[in-house]
Amino acid sequence: MSAALTELPAHELAGLYARGEASAVEVTEAHLERIQATDEVLHAFLTVSGEQALADARAVDAARAAGERLGPLAGVPLALKDVLVTKGLRTTAGSKILDEFRPPYDATVVERLRRAGVVVLGKTNMDEFAMGSSTENSGFGPTRNPWDTERVPGGSSGGSAAAVAAGQAVLGIGTDTGGSIRQPAALCGIVGVKPTYGLVSRYGLIAFASSLDQVGPLARDVRDAALLLEVVAGHDPMDSTSIADPPTDFISGLDGGVAGMRIGVPKEMFPDDGAEPGVLARAREAIDRLQRLGARVEECSLPSFEYALSAYYLIAPAECSSNLARYDGVRWGLRAKDPSDVVDMMQRTRQAGFGPEVKRRIMLGTYALSAGYYDAYYGQAQKARTLVRREFEAAFERFDLLAGPTSPTVAFPLGARVDDPLAMYLSDVFTVPVNLAGNAAVTVPAGLADGLPVGLQLIAPALGEATMFRAAHAFEQDRGVVERPPELPAGGGGSGEVRP
Repeated sequence: MSAALTELPAHELAGLYARGEASAVEVTEAHLERIQATDEVLHAFLTVSGEQALADARAVDAARAAGERLGPLAGVPLALKDVLVTKGLRTTAGSKILDEFRPPYDATVVERLRRAGVVVLGKTNMDEFAMGSSTENSGFGPTRNPWDTERVPGGSSGGSAAAVAAGQAVLGIGTDTGGSIRQPAALCGIVGVKPTYGLVSRYGLIAFASSLDQVGPLARDVRDAALLLEVVAGHDPMDSTSIADPPTDFISGLDGGVAGMRIGVPKEMFPDDGAEPGVLARAREAIDRLQRLGARVEECSLPSFEYALSAYYLIAPAECSSNLARYDGVRWGLRAKDPSDVVDMMQRTRQAGFGPEVKRRIMLGTYALSAGYYDAYYGQAQKARTLVRREFEAAFERFDLLAGPTSPTVAFPLGARVDDPLAMYLSDVFTVPVNLAGNAAVTVPAGLADGLPVGLQLIAPALGEATMFRAAHAFEQDRGVVERPPELPAGGGGSGEVRP
């Protein structure tokens, strides 16, 4: 039965629990066994907290036996991206500079997960400080895509996406700064959600770019993603950017369908070159399906999309150069041994602790903010960001949602873009405008191209998650096909308290 337990979505596990046909301990053990059997191949986890996960599962079972009222995700195993701090549990942000960092508190998202009875299996691999589109920039080695272990899972939340796709976890938490939930979800064939900026607390999230970062769910179907977002969303007084009293009911209208819904299709998301034909074909087929279900589909144009990627790669590095200045070897994390003075200590600590992509982005950001270049680069990028946001606002006066592909390509081979940063950055061309505007978006599996997953992206206005989930759920239910990756070769490892 353990194999079946790792294949069920959270809402079906809830039914098993309610009927007494499975326990949280049994389900947690099944997923820990799955990690043990497959993670030497995938390397999705950096830290597996098996003993704590089983203790949490036993507590859920005891509460259920005592007749306590539990939430729909109580006892459901989850993979947590290693960029959210966890009290006493190693938190690295994928960087050697935080290799043995054990935080003194839990992030607000982690607190909410624990209160809901979610079982955190461990911390997942990621691009260092969430900077990347392939999870190859991790200081601890790359994660592999369960569909083809010679290909990337996407990034920066590639560890969480691969874990959910491979059956190592039922649910995952990632972060999305420029597409880092949606892009790996699309490449791994699962659902990924970038919520409205401010809907989910960033307190306890190790910052990359503070005006862009957002925490969100990864799941195998839309209902699970909506349930998970309900758990983690809501106002947090510890986060100054948290939205006061946002809507957090995403389930009650899930089965409402798309009849009469207005969906715009930006022509900029279907370029003549730069995107693979199979990806564009699956996206068009998905949009045609929504039209057959009753949506009113119309092509539109968002010309500022042309500038979004360039603006993003000025704003995000500028913010990261400020945020990462705190890693100086003085207060926490790595410290160079036997420095000659404090300057030598900082230089050698950062040289040894940061990887090449982090160094590249710090240098780009420092340059963009420097005297004489601020107005020419960072200031212009902020103006382009305003254009993107205004065009989205204008579009949402006409449409309920926008639709297009999530990624311009399917998963690419490991190493194919490591030495070509521009090619790597183009992986996010369809996702970064949403982050610049602060809107919501979801990617849902739309079929295969060349045997690899393709994602359909649905973009909603700010706080439009309920409508977005309704359309994604209608598409998913009508399509009715659930492609799963092939079985992975067996390999030991991944069950220890710390995965080096």
